[in-house]
Amino acid sequence: MTAAAPLVLVVDDDPSVRKSLSRLLESADYAVEAFASAGEFLARGPHPGPCCLVLDVKMPGLTGIQLQEMLAATGRRMSIVFVSGHVDVPTSVKAMKAGAVDLLTKPVDVRDLIAAIRRAMTRDEHERATETRLAEVRRRVAMLTARETEVFARVVTGMLNKQIGAALGIGEKTVKVHRARVMEKMQAGSVAELVRLADEVGVTVPKS
Repeated sequence: MTAAAPLVLVVDDDPSVRKSLSRLLESADYAVEAFASAGEFLARGPHPGPCCLVLDVKMPGLTGIQLQEMLAATGRRMSIVFVSGHVDVPTSVKAMKAGAVDLLTKPVDVRDLIAAIRRAMTRDEHERATETRLAEVRRRVAMLTARETEVFARVVTGMLNKQIGAALGIGEKTVKVHRARVMEKMQAGSVAELVRLADEVGVTVPKS
């Protein structure tokens, strides 16, 4: 399956701005889709490949900041570059604290915009890779039996087989068998790697 091409999504209520930004970004070899409002953008499904959102701050209806908040609240992760004709300090601080890549003033400097979009794409690709990695580790954890999960959670705390057996009420040899299966299913070459995998997905010993 061919990976989806990087896409820049432009949301601005000014038709001239949408047109100029689209032309500019297309000339920089980006695929572009433009929307006149936050609502129009929200009607579009998530892009399967790397993307970033070039978003106007002040728009009729849902503002850029409100759209940023809504995306975060619904778990729709986006790398956002804000553009605005009038940037005040509180708005700038709020946008950046909420994870915006940059906030640029109109008329936008071409070099600044392209640089910001490149950073946004890099961040998006990194976050997508992390999500894919976590999904794979969770898939491996889901393959473990209940007993293997119990052994896994204790191995990564540094407990010895004898201690794990005592804690679970099973023999040391049985612990060794479960431990070997855990290593195999988790595709871990060492306990250190197993610890890292456990940290990634938050595997802990359940409180009694």
